[in-house]
Amino acid sequence: MKKENDYNRYLVAGAGVSGRNACKLLLQLGKDVVLYDNNMNLDTEALTKELGGPGKLSFSLGEITDETLESVDICVISPGIPLDSFAAVRIREAGLEIWSEIELAWRFMKGRLVAITGTNGKTTTTTLTSHIFADNQESVFAVGNIGTAFTSQVLNTNENSVTVAEVSSFQLETIKKFRPTAAAILNITPDHLNRHKTMDNYVRAKEAIAMNMDKDDICVLNHEDPRLREFAKACPATVRFFSSEHELPEGAFVSGGNIYLRKNGIDEMVCSTHSLKIIGKHNYENVCAAVLLGDSLGVPMESIRRSVLAFTAVEHRIEYVREKNGVVYYNDSKGTNPDASIQAIKAMKRPTILIAGGYDKGSDYDEWLMACLPKTRKLVLVGATAKKIGEAAQRIGISQIEYADSFDDAVRVCIESARPGDAVLLSPACASWGMFPNYEVRGRRFKELVNEL
Repeated sequence: MKKENDYNRYLVAGAGVSGRNACKLLLQLGKDVVLYDNNMNLDTEALTKELGGPGKLSFSLGEITDETLESVDICVISPGIPLDSFAAVRIREAGLEIWSEIELAWRFMKGRLVAITGTNGKTTTTTLTSHIFADNQESVFAVGNIGTAFTSQVLNTNENSVTVAEVSSFQLETIKKFRPTAAAILNITPDHLNRHKTMDNYVRAKEAIAMNMDKDDICVLNHEDPRLREFAKACPATVRFFSSEHELPEGAFVSGGNIYLRKNGIDEMVCSTHSLKIIGKHNYENVCAAVLLGDSLGVPMESIRRSVLAFTAVEHRIEYVREKNGVVYYNDSKGTNPDASIQAIKAMKRPTILIAGGYDKGSDYDEWLMACLPKTRKLVLVGATAKKIGEAAQRIGISQIEYADSFDDAVRVCIESARPGDAVLLSPACASWGMFPNYEVRGRRFKELVNEL
């Protein structure tokens, strides 16, 4: 597909990590950039030094103006800016096309792109997939929501590069020609409904990852997700399924405690699930997806197997912290929605004291609490959703509930309540906003408090 890169005057909306890296790339390419942000107090002098390049940088702060909109050809919008915000509406009304940062990166990158989305498991699968390619390729980049902006690595890519990108629904809302060589949708469960408004909108954003693909491209889907089985019928790419529940006629699946790749009717055992260093059925699904992505782009099974067996859990995803006085502590701060937290609680082998609560994204907590019921000895609740979760927990029969005034207080309650043989699990089922800037800071604070014991 031809990549049209003939715009010269860009508006970049949002001065966060995504926006700054988009600016930096464009300036290095010699483009003229206006960086817009509603924060009137941005240090423009420091940003000019940070982002400097041969292109011309100027700023538009506060309310976006007609003069700004008339001075540019196109807008690159940061994922944190909702499309129904005042600024985004003004940009559209001015007739400007809006790209996401991943669209911009794709326009200028070289080599092959593997893009991974889904409600849960994205970071683990992206990290593992990048390890699989790195075992077999010299030029491999792991980018996106994994912590490294896609645009920050574009100029390092070459025709032999493989870029593995974790992409979110917010980023996929504003793609135009973005086209991965291989993509994966790991699962779709309710999340970010405060942003997307309806589940249908959220599903469409996830499925957009494949909208520009064709049968020469590969789209890896979870056979256990009924929405994705239905999407497979309309998906323009060649679909390869994975499953943790069923032996598939083709694809990757878990059977009898082993992970298999079945291709052209021939089975090849990848590994035993017991030999993995990551736990839980959801992680077996992540491994299956990564195996299919590696195999689809020609990585030999020897490399795939070696990477899978060496892989350890990513930070903040059912991360073992320590054992103290017979109590094991796990950090699952990345469990920012109920479905992610379900996977964490299912992975627990001990009676569990669970810390939950945080920012309200409009989620329903009943299914998650039903999964917690048989394993949770005590529920410690904190944050804006504490009362909502507590009321739902009481309705389904969880009686051991304690409310904490702060996150540190919640951890203290768990430490005091835990008995030898218990697990203490931070898996909030909610975003961190309102208490912490992101889930990483929340998880690291949990580890600090536990390691101070």
